[in-house]
Amino acid sequence: MYKAMKRNAKRVEAVAYLRTSSAANVGADKDSDRRQRAAIESFAEANGYELVDEFYDAAVSGADPIGERPGFAAMLNRIAGNGVRTILVESPDRFARDLAVQLAGHDHLRSLGVTLIPTSSPDFFIEDTPTAVLVRQVLGAIAQFEKATRVAKLRAARQRKAIGKVEGRKSWAELNPELVATAKRLRSRSPKGHQRSLRQVANELAKLGFTNERGVRFSASSIASMVSA
Repeated sequence: MYKAMKRNAKRVEAVAYLRTSSAANVGADKDSDRRQRAAIESFAEANGYELVDEFYDAAVSGADPIGERPGFAAMLNRIAGNGVRTILVESPDRFARDLAVQLAGHDHLRSLGVTLIPTSSPDFFIEDTPTAVLVRQVLGAIAQFEKATRVAKLRAARQRKAIGKVEGRKSWAELNPELVATAKRLRSRSPKGHQRSLRQVANELAKLGFTNERGVRFSASSIASMVSA
């Protein structure tokens, strides 16, 4: 598909992407980046591409999503700014070693109108092999599942919020009308004819067997809420 262009034809602008997995392969005495660069430059010269920039992710795993790579992110910003729509990479595994990351990354680039060409296998990303189709289907199913899960969680949260607004916390008058009636009676009458304090009411309720859900005497604030209901 990628035939050599005529010498007088306008060359297509492209950017080069290089990646080295291990820090042990990075440095002036290493040849990983030089090998990749030479392969890309040779392909560009033979097939009518003009390299206008180069981006290099050193010591970046081939399993890392493209969005998490600083060099790749910088390249996408460059592409968005100058209109270049072609990326040359030495081989598919230099782009990404994990097949799922390869296909997901390529599909993302394709959605941006960007062409990715591995020089060792120029048609790699445009051939729909059975494996590629299967992986894309699995990735699509996972994305659909994650979306459905998010929607379900949001719906459940809205329902819980709505129920909380409608129901709220039930009052003691709703939970135990006898308790509230007794508290009011004790509050209004005492043996000496004076109004009992809230703590005195709580003590009297405890003697009668009225305690909170933990089996402890009611607090003064709880008694206040009962007698004011």
